[in-house]
Amino acid sequence: MSLKKHILDLRKRKEQVQKGGGDKAIEKQAAMGKMTARERILALVDKDSFTEYDLFVEHTARDFGMDKKQLHGDGVIIGTGTIYGAPICIFAQDFTVAGGSLGLMHARKITKIMDHALKMRVPLIGINDSGGARIQEGVNSLAGYGEIFYRNTLASGVIPQLSVILGPCAGGAVYSPALTDFVFVVENISKMFITGPGVIESVLGEKISMEDLGGARVHAETTGNAHFFSNSEAECFEQIKKLITFIPWNNSKKAKAFPPKPPKFKGKIEDIIPSDPKTPYDVRDVIKAIVDDSDFFEIQELWAANIVIGFGRLNGETVGFVANQPMVLAGVLDCDSSDKAARFIRFCDAFNVPIITLEDMPGYLPGVDQEHAGVIRHGAKVLYAYSEATVPKVTVILRKAYGGGYIAMNSRHLGADFMFAWPMAEIAVMGPEGAANIIFKKDIDEAEDKDAMRAIKVEEYKEKFANPYVAAAKGYIDSVIEPSETRALLLHAIEVSAGKDDHRPAKKHGIPPF
Repeated sequence: MSLKKHILDLRKRKEQVQKGGGDKAIEKQAAMGKMTARERILALVDKDSFTEYDLFVEHTARDFGMDKKQLHGDGVIIGTGTIYGAPICIFAQDFTVAGGSLGLMHARKITKIMDHALKMRVPLIGINDSGGARIQEGVNSLAGYGEIFYRNTLASGVIPQLSVILGPCAGGAVYSPALTDFVFVVENISKMFITGPGVIESVLGEKISMEDLGGARVHAETTGNAHFFSNSEAECFEQIKKLITFIPWNNSKKAKAFPPKPPKFKGKIEDIIPSDPKTPYDVRDVIKAIVDDSDFFEIQELWAANIVIGFGRLNGETVGFVANQPMVLAGVLDCDSSDKAARFIRFCDAFNVPIITLEDMPGYLPGVDQEHAGVIRHGAKVLYAYSEATVPKVTVILRKAYGGGYIAMNSRHLGADFMFAWPMAEIAVMGPEGAANIIFKKDIDEAEDKDAMRAIKVEEYKEKFANPYVAAAKGYIDSVIEPSETRALLLHAIEVSAGKDDHRPAKKHGIPPF
């Protein structure tokens, strides 16, 4: 056969395989409002940058009639490409081929690109759209999942791992996304659960729809399993591309620097916080008044909203923000917000992203439900994450910093490099009202006008204890600053701590309060 015929034969084979499950299966995928696996990859990476590997891989199963079935690419596409010119590794499960089910060769293709990503120290993006384990392959499917989970763990903290749920992701398959750094979901398309509605009904007698059980909104708002929620696949891909601009390619690098831009925030930062300490405000406005171009990329916006986390830039450099949100539960820490903050802190620390903490919180959320849900253990995760982190850590106390909350939110005592406080900050063991009721109980009880005496004693407590100057006098606060000075001082703090070297005791690893 001539070279020309060989080339024509190759082209014919590629064309056939690239159709996945065939035209009818592709039409069915489109009817569900979903792009095909190959369309998704091409929509995400730079034009003409994708190179596919293992196109002609086939399954090796022979039981249950599998020897008579041809599954093109064994239901998954793997390869490399670039996003904004930087290399990434990617895989996308092809639902048009046997429902994207995972068999041994399917898993080996995924582990191959995972190994490649780790070796080349580039981000890994996995697009999940699969009916789960291929039952006909038995334990080989389970082995495949285990090998993927093992590699997720090896890569954790070394390269960024992004999971995109664009279809079903059920049973054991859900644990790979759970082990990765960021999970993206799309309304009416993403489905994640351990056991489906049918199994739940047969075992427990409970009826629930697939959407209500494990739809995109459930995981974005209720479970916290998803970090980014969108209304379409196109919007989801734009979220991924934006995230990529904020994070480094691996743990030995820093995120790419961009040209510095002043904030576009309209108004004065000192006008954001109300004079009444009980009046809420949106802490995101404070962040937008600080960061370059007022561009704040929030993470897990819909879950545990009493804490705000996300990325911004100062002088072109990526920084991570952890901020109490007074608009929700007064910004207290509870089980979910503690988990949310601690995980983000650990990501920033693993990938050389300085952490800025904006504090305004009256403490941990009280109540029987929280105590029984393990708020002690969950709250300790924040203490552990901040104490463990060796990246530059800067805290600004905006208003309230009471009790255990003052300690937990990156206090000097947990290793903060810089501590600033606005002049209206209240730093104390507990709120002035509660403290006054305890300290001045006798005076209040003996007074003719108890309410008037209580008000006097509250003000007395505020003057003596609930202000930033007591902590500043003891060196716990580096500087009491005007709100308008915040951005400049944060810029300075990040700049001077760029070469920070923080040694810790030698050990295999710590034991966080998981």
